[in-house]
Amino acid sequence: MFLVVPDPAHGLVAAPQSSHDLTPATEQLLAAQGFAWNDEIEAYTREADHDAAAVDGTAGMLRDLGHYVFSAYRPLPMR
Repeated sequence: MFLVVPDPAHGLVAAPQSSHDLTPATEQLLAAQGFAWNDEIEAYTREADHDAAAVDGTAGMLRDLGHYVFSAYRPLPMR
């Protein structure tokens, strides 16, 4: 299972529930989409992606690989 959400501090986050969710195909997909593993939060992150399309696209790709995915999007406040 994955959680896919935008985060002001980390960009777009794709967080696995456990290490069992990190199959070789999943890791390859996320790397090909520009994600990198972040040890601090134990999740994949991609900078500067805070829009609904990025959340939905990433969640859809993970679902296509057979993962259960929870995703959420909330617009960031205007600065």
